[in-house]
Amino acid sequence: MPSSVSISLVIFVWITTIIIINHASTTVAKPQSSSLAQESKALNQTQRWHEKITSSPCKWDGIVCNHGGSVIEININKREYYGPLSDFNFSSFPNLVRFKLVGVWLYGDIPPEIGSVSKLTHLNLSRNSLSGELPLSLAKLTQLEKLDISFNEMSGPIPLELGNLRSLVELYLGGNYFNGTIPSTLGLLTCLTHLDLHSNQINGTIPFEIYNLKNLKALHFDDNSLFGPISSKIGNLKNVVSLNFSHNLLIGPLPHTLGCLTNLTLLSLDSNQINGSIPLEIGNMRKLRHLYLHNNHLTGKIPSTLGNLTCLTHLDLHSNQISGTIPSEIYNLKNLMALHFDENNLSGPISSKIGNLKNVVSLSLSRNLLIGPLPHTLGCLTNLTLLSLDSNQINGSIPLEIGNMRKLRHLNLHNNCLTGKIPSTLGLLTCLTHLDLHSNQINGTIPSEVYNLTNLMALHFDNNNLFGPISSKIGNLKNVVSLNLSHNLLIGPLPHTLGCLTNLTLLSLGSNQINGSIPLEIGNMRKLRHLDLHNNSLTGLIPSTLGNLTKLDFLNLSVNNLVGKIPPYVGHLTNLRYLDIHSNQINGSINPTMGDLQFMQKLDLSNNYISGIIPHELTQLIRLEYLNLSLNKLSGEIVSDIYNLINLSVLDLSHNNLSGSIPPEVIYLYNLTIVDLSHNLFSGNIPLDELAHFKNLRHLDLSSNTLTGHIPSTLAFQCQINLSYNCFEGPIPHGFWRNNTLKSVMGNKNLCNDHISGISHFSTRIKKFSKLIKIIILAPVILSFLLLGVGIVFLSRRKVIRNDQNECKATRNGNLFSIWNYDGNIAFEDIITATEDFDIRYCIGTGGYGSVYKATLPSGKVIALKKLHRLESQEPAFDKSFRNEAKVLSEVRHRNIVKLYGFCLHNRCMFLVYEYIERGSLFYAISNDVEAKELNWKKRVNIIKGIANALSYLHHDCIPTIVHRDLTTSNILLNSEFEAIVADFGIARPLNPDSSKFTTLAGTCGYIAPELAYTMVVNEKCDVYSFGVVVLEIIMGRHPGELISSLASSSARHIMLKDVLDPRLSPHINQTIAQNVVLVVTLALACLRSYPKSRPTMKHVSQEILVRKPPLLKPFYEISMWELMNQEIYLVDKN
Repeated sequence: MPSSVSISLVIFVWITTIIIINHASTTVAKPQSSSLAQESKALNQTQRWHEKITSSPCKWDGIVCNHGGSVIEININKREYYGPLSDFNFSSFPNLVRFKLVGVWLYGDIPPEIGSVSKLTHLNLSRNSLSGELPLSLAKLTQLEKLDISFNEMSGPIPLELGNLRSLVELYLGGNYFNGTIPSTLGLLTCLTHLDLHSNQINGTIPFEIYNLKNLKALHFDDNSLFGPISSKIGNLKNVVSLNFSHNLLIGPLPHTLGCLTNLTLLSLDSNQINGSIPLEIGNMRKLRHLYLHNNHLTGKIPSTLGNLTCLTHLDLHSNQISGTIPSEIYNLKNLMALHFDENNLSGPISSKIGNLKNVVSLSLSRNLLIGPLPHTLGCLTNLTLLSLDSNQINGSIPLEIGNMRKLRHLNLHNNCLTGKIPSTLGLLTCLTHLDLHSNQINGTIPSEVYNLTNLMALHFDNNNLFGPISSKIGNLKNVVSLNLSHNLLIGPLPHTLGCLTNLTLLSLGSNQINGSIPLEIGNMRKLRHLDLHNNSLTGLIPSTLGNLTKLDFLNLSVNNLVGKIPPYVGHLTNLRYLDIHSNQINGSINPTMGDLQFMQKLDLSNNYISGIIPHELTQLIRLEYLNLSLNKLSGEIVSDIYNLINLSVLDLSHNNLSGSIPPEVIYLYNLTIVDLSHNLFSGNIPLDELAHFKNLRHLDLSSNTLTGHIPSTLAFQCQINLSYNCFEGPIPHGFWRNNTLKSVMGNKNLCNDHISGISHFSTRIKKFSKLIKIIILAPVILSFLLLGVGIVFLSRRKVIRNDQNECKATRNGNLFSIWNYDGNIAFEDIITATEDFDIRYCIGTGGYGSVYKATLPSGKVIALKKLHRLESQEPAFDKSFRNEAKVLSEVRHRNIVKLYGFCLHNRCMFLVYEYIERGSLFYAISNDVEAKELNWKKRVNIIKGIANALSYLHHDCIPTIVHRDLTTSNILLNSEFEAIVADFGIARPLNPDSSKFTTLAGTCGYIAPELAYTMVVNEKCDVYSFGVVVLEIIMGRHPGELISSLASSSARHIMLKDVLDPRLSPHINQTIAQNVVLVVTLALACLRSYPKSRPTMKHVSQEILVRKPPLLKPFYEISMWELMNQEIYLVDKN
């Protein structure tokens, strides 16, 4: 037994220990109690818990405490807290480990005090409205494992100091406004598994250090402005499962080391500028489920190794430049749900193996070069909801099996070569919402089964060969929003059941053979915004119920046989922007209520029988850009309030009975480009000062009126002007002939000019000469005969002497050597000195019958000289061409035609003196890659405009008409402002009505109109054809010979406009340029029509380019050349 002493000692020690422990507990409890009180107080100061009264915050929502009662986690994810993050006193929470406030409307900065919570391992402030920069104090949180600040409004650079957070496993900073570069110090965070910086404004390259993060499973840098290539070091990230670099500016090829990422399930590199081919190694990613490479510059073929990716559910390569056929291995990917290869250059037929993809839901192969028929196995794709095969060269008929796709919602087969009839089995696709077969060669009637598709929202059958009437069953399609059956051969009346389509916003039935009247029920379509019934055979009145369509912004009833007055309720359509009822049989007056159409931009009532005055209410249409009231029976004066139409670009009031003077208030119409007031009864003077303000004016026609007075010297002479058949008098102002010819002033008996034949001379010498003639007539007849012989001998000798002197004068004191000189004194001797007697060093080109030299005169002026070679001067054909060019150019004045300064036509010395055009020929500019890139789309359109203006002048403003006959890109020069200057008139010829129009075949192969090969009849339409070739060459950057041949075949339906554009220029063009390109290509195709009379005149072309900027009815990249070939062009001029 232990001794009593031992027992007493143990008891003493035990008691002493208890006392010490109790004392220690009392001592510790006081500060711990104080700490808990601070935490409770800090929580009470926030808006979330400010009403809590219980003593223990551990029982509050979103609060987690440790065993000692201290707060270790704050977690709120309900949208019930609102306030700044600075409300939290972070220093009061020394034991806080997790802090999560997600989506609770936090705002303001992240306070620097957050760095005091040293034990924090998880910080999540995502989905709030926090702003400002990341505080550097975050770097103190060295135990942090997860940092999530995503989806806020944070800005500034990502701090380098984040590299201190060596324990960090997940970093989410996406969905903010961070800028600057990715800090290389992030490469120190070797524990990272998730790194997400998506949707910021980060730029620069991806630092190499990122590729050292070998534990990464998710790397998301998408939606930034990162540039540079993807490094081959990306292959180091062997554990990555999700990789997203999409929507950046990355360049270069795809590295082959991507094949090392065998754990990837998602690879998204779309919407960059990546080029090169898809590496074969991509087939190593056997776990891949999502592959997105669309919207890049990838070329080459689709690798067959993609067939190894049997787990793929989504494969998207659209909008690249991939070529070749679709490899058969693709059809082994039986798990595919989405397959998008659209907008590439894929060719060949669609394989029947496509039927293997039974799980595919979305299939898009549109806008490629696919050929052949649609395989019947498409019917096996019973899960499809979208099938888009449009804009290819697919032929044959639509297979009946397409009716098996009962889940289909979108079917797009437009812009192909499909023939045959619309299959009745389409009526089985009752889930269809969008059915588009437009721009094919489908014929037959519209099957009645189509009208069973009651879920349809868009039905487009336009631009086919459909015939027969529109069935009354069309009223079943009550959900349809867009209905387009235009440009077919449909006949019969409009069914009254159209009124059941109350959800329609677009109804286009134009260019058919529909007859009868417009049904009253059309007024039921209260949501209609676009109504186009033009170019049919509609009769009767414009129905009064149209007044119900108050949302209409486009109404085209032109080219029909409608009668009656313009109904007053048209004024109720206050959203109208476009109203066209030209070429009908409308009578009565213009209703003043039309002045209420405040959004009107284009108003065309031309070619009707409208009478009365122009109501002053029309001047309230302040947004109006185009007003055409020509070819009517309007009378009265132009109201002075016209100055309100400040946006007006085209004003055509021609061919009416308007009278009075031209109101001076037109001074305010600064945007006018075309004004036609011809064939009226206007009188008085042209407003002297006002017209000088028209800086944009390009065409002014005041002909066939009774205007009087002098032609004002302030008139804007940069435009084409027609003042013919009026009562003007006095001298023609200096500068008038720069853009105009005698035709512009003919029919004004009292106009005079000393320098132009065909107009009375202003000089009094004419009167003296007349008196002398009278004296000679009164002389004896016998004396006249005696003097006749002597006179003939004397005059003949004198003429020879004068011809020698006029043709080639050369003196040391600088006398003129040309019989007509446009640009002051140029001495023959100066030319010989400047070229060192036409030394080869000064030769800059060789033409069809001579060489061209560049010479710098003593005055510093640079000129061009075309000199006929001595041997060539002995050839009658060359001599004739040379003299012809001198004659033609001496009679024309136009800013877009080369200026002739002088000439010498002596047998020993034959040359022409031209202005020197700095940039040389258009052919050189588009043949040279550097020059071609400088010729952007805006400059090219402007060049085309200049050529059109020059030809319009030659054809319509010169008397007689001049035909160039050799218009090529080699004969068009470019000045320093990139303006077109038409040159080389060696074979040009005037079209004299009294002479034969038959000619030998002349011109340049590839530009000659085809009819000249068999008719030999030369006229303006030959130049029009050449102009069409030149325009396409400018747009394509190469001669369009192959394209023109293709356009004559059925393949034209599948040639897309975007594919013929010069590839050296960026394909991304703005809306205005796109409209201009579409317009000039449309005009060019019209100029290339095989039947000469169907080609437009150059006057029409010139005016169309000046005026029309029609809105594109579909995206630019969806427009085909066939559509442009068949597009109706509404020409401004009607003469």
